[in-house]
Amino acid sequence: MRTRVGYAGGTSPHPTYRNLGDHTESLQVDYDPSQIPYTELLKVFWASHDGCRSGGSTQYTSILFVHDAAQRLEAEASRDAESERRGRKIRTPIRDAGAFHVAEDYHQKYRLRGNAALRKAFQALTPDDAALRDSTVAARVNGWLAGYGTAAEYRAVRDRLGLPAQALERLDALFVEEPATTE
Repeated sequence: MRTRVGYAGGTSPHPTYRNLGDHTESLQVDYDPSQIPYTELLKVFWASHDGCRSGGSTQYTSILFVHDAAQRLEAEASRDAESERRGRKIRTPIRDAGAFHVAEDYHQKYRLRGNAALRKAFQALTPDDAALRDSTVAARVNGWLAGYGTAAEYRAVRDRLGLPAQALERLDALFVEEPATTE
């Protein structure tokens, strides 16, 4: 439903990009479990990074933050299955979520902010940075611009996005279908 980037896992009360302390750059995902189960999000998580690598710096280390015992059990089971699938030990730690600190506005919806035409379309829909950050439509468009999602998923929601025709045309161009083949 919504994504935000920010900082998690540390002890400083007010981390920023320039003063991160012991926090890790993180992504917060708000989702509707009736639309997508947690197990599917875990599959995306494991496919999105090399969990077999050692952590590196605190700022960029991969950590899976969980919010309760049920999520922990699912996360551990998915980690173990992923480790078996890869034939290598997964080193990504699973930790309790704790506080999440939203990052500065200029870090939110990075791909969308970099697309001048689409960002202009969103100015009417999201009059301030907080509205852009928290917009479900902005989260979807940002993901599509980053290469996530399918043409079928886009087409299923296209006419309900509330975007002007010019913005929809730009998005349509992202999902040009392959020509049908005949045998």
